Amino acid sequence: MHRDRFYTLAASCPDRTGIIARVTGFIAEHQGWILESSFHADQGDDRTPARYFMRLEIKADSLPFMLSEFRARFAPIAAELGMEWKITDSAVKKRVVILVSKQEHCLYDLLARWQAKEIDIEIPCVISNHDTFKGFVEWHGIPFHHVPVTADNKPQAFAEMRRLYEESRGDTMVLARYMQILSPEICAAFPGQILNIHHSFLPSFVGAKPYHQAYQRGVKLIGATCHYVTSELDQGPIIEQDVIRIDHSDSPDDMVRYGKDIEKTVLARGLRYHLEDRVLVHGNKTVVFR
Repeated sequence: MHRDRFYTLAASCPDRTGIIARVTGFIAEHQGWILESSFHADQGDDRTPARYFMRLEIKADSLPFMLSEFRARFAPIAAELGMEWKITDSAVKKRVVILVSKQEHCLYDLLARWQAKEIDIEIPCVISNHDTFKGFVEWHGIPFHHVPVTADNKPQAFAEMRRLYEESRGDTMVLARYMQILSPEICAAFPGQILNIHHSFLPSFVGAKPYHQAYQRGVKLIGATCHYVTSELDQGPIIEQDVIRIDHSDSPDDMVRYGKDIEKTVLARGLRYHLEDRVLVHGNKTVVFR
C-alpha cells in the first residue's frame, strides 16, 4: 500500500449511466489525485434491483479542502445518485474493541499483528466474560474488562458491554471467539460494526461445536468464516472464508487444531478488509474489493 495520506470513498447506489463520470469528475474538478479505484456492477434479479459499487482512494493533499468540506461539497452529488456513502481518513486510526472468552488463538494473533503494526489500529480495551486473559492483555498496556455473563444477568451484562464500547469510542467490535450470543439490541445498535469469526465454512454447521458436526457428517473440507453479526445466529453478511482439506483419519480434536490456524488468518483478513473500507454490504451479501 502507498504511504501517502489518503481519503477512502466507499459508496453504492442504484445502477445507471454516468456514475463514474459524475464522481471522478467531481474529484478531478478539484484537482484530486485518485490513487486506487475499484468498481462493481451487480445486475440484480427479480427481487433485487441492479446496484453499482465503488471504492476510491484519493491523495489527501491533492485536494484544496479538508474532509469535512469534501463531505459538504459531495453530498448533493450523492443525493442526486441516491447513494449510500462514507469517506474516511487514513491518518485516523480505527478503534477496535475485542471480545474474547476462553479460546486464546485469535486474541493472541490480533495483538501480535497490532504490536507489529501489521494492522495499524487502536485497541481501547478488551472485554471478556472470563478473567483468563486479564494479565496477558494488561501486559500489552490495554485495559481489560471482565463482564461475566450468566443466564440471570444477560441484559445487565450486555448493557455494560455496550456502555464500555460506546465509552471507548469504538469503531469496530471483534468477537475473537467470544462464545456468547449478543443481544438483538446490540446487533441493532451497531449494524456493520460487529465482526465474528465462526469456526466453520458457513452456511454449513452453524451454532455450537461445528467441528464435531463436521466430523459426524464426514466432510472432507473444514473452514472458517468472518462475517458481520446480526440478530440471526451466524447468518450475517460474509466477509471472508477459507478451508483446509481433511480425511477420514482426522478426529474432532485434529479438526479443532487445524481450524485454529484458519480462524486466525480469516479473521485477520476480514478485519483488514473492513478497516480499509473494502467491504460494502448489499442485503445479506457483501462486495469485497481486495
